[in-house]
Amino acid sequence: MEKSPLTTLCYIEKDDKYLMLHRVKKEKDVNKDKWIGIGGHFEIGESPEECLLREVREETGLTLTGFSFRGIVTFSAVGWPTEYMCLYTADQFEGTLTECDEGTLEWVEKERLMSLNLWEGDKIFFRLLLENAPFFSLKLSYDGDELTEAALNGKIMDKPDLWQEKE
Repeated sequence: MEKSPLTTLCYIEKDDKYLMLHRVKKEKDVNKDKWIGIGGHFEIGESPEECLLREVREETGLTLTGFSFRGIVTFSAVGWPTEYMCLYTADQFEGTLTECDEGTLEWVEKERLMSLNLWEGDKIFFRLLLENAPFFSLKLSYDGDELTEAALNGKIMDKPDLWQEKE
């Protein structure tokens, strides 16, 4: 079955940390060795919230009890179909963290995030999340691992300005 172009991604927060997934377990993985949030592709008939809750439960063992829909991210990449990601943060959950078959789960201090092996575009939406930006639409265009263009709420972003780390 072909994967849905719709996905969810969630950053679960606790004690000024995000729960991050270090993708090191799969051989063929577009995210290999990268640090990402928790999420995945919609199943047929799922709403964004149903996908979010299922993916978090499957990958972490946790049940979210409080979350916020923060933005929509459109991924365009040479040689890949367009993907639309519903981006969430969550600060309320129940359960015990379990092992994930896609990588290693780790609570990472928010101030350490930018030092991880992240996709360049993830640094943009992390900054938006950390600055508590209102609901946003972000389009990220890639050629391989290289971010070639970013547009926030329909406006092309100046490359050095937002997706390079601020000193």
